[in-house]
Amino acid sequence: MNEPTPNRKPRVAVVFGGRSSEHGISCVTAGSVLQAIDREKYDVVPVGIATDGRWVLESGDPDRLRIESADKLPSVDGAGASVALAQHVGSTDLVVSEPSQPPRTLGEVDVVFPLLHGPWGEDGTIQGMFEMAGVRYVGAGVLASAVGMDKAYMKIVLQAAGLPVLPSVTVTAREWAADPQTCRERAATLGYPLFVKPARGGSSYGISKAHDPSELDECLEEAMRHDPKVLVEVSAEGGREVECGVLQALDGTPETSVPAEIRVTGDHEFYDFTAKYLPEEATELDIPAPLPPGKTKEMQGLATRAFEAVGCEGLARVDFFVMSDGSLVINEINTMPGFTPTSMFPQMWAASGLDYPALVDRLIQLALKRDTGLR
Repeated sequence: MNEPTPNRKPRVAVVFGGRSSEHGISCVTAGSVLQAIDREKYDVVPVGIATDGRWVLESGDPDRLRIESADKLPSVDGAGASVALAQHVGSTDLVVSEPSQPPRTLGEVDVVFPLLHGPWGEDGTIQGMFEMAGVRYVGAGVLASAVGMDKAYMKIVLQAAGLPVLPSVTVTAREWAADPQTCRERAATLGYPLFVKPARGGSSYGISKAHDPSELDECLEEAMRHDPKVLVEVSAEGGREVECGVLQALDGTPETSVPAEIRVTGDHEFYDFTAKYLPEEATELDIPAPLPPGKTKEMQGLATRAFEAVGCEGLARVDFFVMSDGSLVINEINTMPGFTPTSMFPQMWAASGLDYPALVDRLIQLALKRDTGLR
């Protein structure tokens, strides 16, 4: 693995966009990170992945990557110059190809900051590519990324570690097509109301609530528009939504942020896309969350255990329900939480004493210290 050349700034490739339905949110996240990276300390190369999978050299203009509305999200300009990692062993060079021009190199990449959300990026696929190429990168490795992306397997891992999760069943498109009645009966054993989610989705795309059996079919069909594997889960009725950030110190020790509570307002029954990314319309945040000191400590301990159970590295956001009896249940773990200006992860760390630029710098420094391969 190449070490950064002495007397030059480490080169950071910020990779964003991607083929998933969360392409636009990834672009928004990248805009915030690109604005925050210290250009005096790092040489930054913005690399976009278009919706067709093409890698291109992006402008990196944060203003172009801002969110305007729920139906007007930024996207990668696929017409840019093609970018690829050099295809020979031991090289971490970025090679740029343009029509009627010989390929040119941008030099070695010291670390990649992958800001991809959803499949083909947050799920271990791109992490595997970086491992094969011997390129350092920010965040969780292959297995942790894959487990964190698949909500069904995530629950299996967390349960095996003795951590509390909500009861659920998994329904695949094949099962639904072959025997829908059995799928309905399996869901009914959980009791209504139920939440129906794409098992490997994010940003609340495709999530809906089935209040009774008459709504289940439509909810399943909506979730399967995003993923052929669907999680049907007990609704945490009366539960408060509270999140906790986990971030490794430079010695690898997991540290936790103050928790934050999300209170959905208006006509939003749950924390949907609009509530997440246009929060002035639909949410109120309490940072830190109003919890008894003992409950905060318990949540931070569970967040650390979840981080370690999944095998995370770098960062994660662990989402909880605080039930009406005061008990804690883990909703999910997110191995690449959003970094938009309104995202909970950076807000929690800012309230814990680590502002946005310092948070970005910590993640890059962690990645520079970490080897690829078995560790």
